[in-house]
Amino acid sequence: MSIIRWGLLSTANINKRLIPAIRMSQRGELVAVASRDEKKAKAYARDWEIPTAFGSYEAMLTSGSIDAVYISLPNHLHAEWSIRAMTEGVHVLCEKPFALSVDEVDRMITASELNKRVLAEAFMYRHHPQTRLAGDWVQRGKLGDICFVRGMFNFTIQKQHHIRLVPEYGGGSLWDIGIYPLSFAQFIMGGPPTWVSGSQWLGETGVDETFAGLLHYADDRVAMIGSSFRAPFFTSAEIIGTEGRLAFNRPFVILDETRKLIFQPRDGEPREIPVPEKELYLGQIEDMHAAILDDEPNYLSLDETRNHIRTAEALYRSAQSEQVVHLD
Repeated sequence: MSIIRWGLLSTANINKRLIPAIRMSQRGELVAVASRDEKKAKAYARDWEIPTAFGSYEAMLTSGSIDAVYISLPNHLHAEWSIRAMTEGVHVLCEKPFALSVDEVDRMITASELNKRVLAEAFMYRHHPQTRLAGDWVQRGKLGDICFVRGMFNFTIQKQHHIRLVPEYGGGSLWDIGIYPLSFAQFIMGGPPTWVSGSQWLGETGVDETFAGLLHYADDRVAMIGSSFRAPFFTSAEIIGTEGRLAFNRPFVILDETRKLIFQPRDGEPREIPVPEKELYLGQIEDMHAAILDDEPNYLSLDETRNHIRTAEALYRSAQSEQVVHLD
């Protein structure tokens, strides 16, 4: 096998971000899409010039025509269909949030191990040169000892009935977009926090439309994260160390000409740091190809992914109980 044949499990809007990345990659091709509505699948395949359309998820997974699948289903279906795909011998790239509980994550990892299939969380920004540069600076001590990390991701949901607001589907701003700054904090801090404190504003459907979290790490390091469906689009992140500050105005999405990465040294003037250009979603596709074809470990490990979900669960428990929740 030298080319990975990809299938899309659903016709979700996010697919339009991944399709160009698959086609841009050197070792992948998009060959199929599946929907529970055959007419919808065929129309989608025609619009996106995908060779084969399937009228059910099962039909595509059991067809033998794909090697890997991108799962962009609603959050509550991620674990079920990831496991079913791997049981059929298909490698899985699963959209964030990876799952809605640590128990689901553990069952997904078990399926990956039993079936010897690659399983990875689709966090595209983690593979981008901007994020990798930040991690490299932290590892090399260019910011000194890290004291504080902050991240924010907001956008407005204007529809009254929106899938992100349905409790049964794993709706909520923390699961949907707060998971980005949460994962960023974990990446920079090198692991999960020791304790967390969460606060949420619940909308009419009962999901958190706004969430704020405080994450406390060993050596008194702190991260603050926030997410909201009630505010205009805004993303930002910063890493503060004893020797300087690194600030991002586009840490998670829209990495285009508006992106700026600013370094503020402890003594000196702020300056913009150049970052190599790269298609935002391409890195995670190349990472999957390396894992499948070259037996390389995924850049974003399943241990990291498990801690994303573990921390999010703890934040929700804290917000519901209005008490600090310890993870260790």
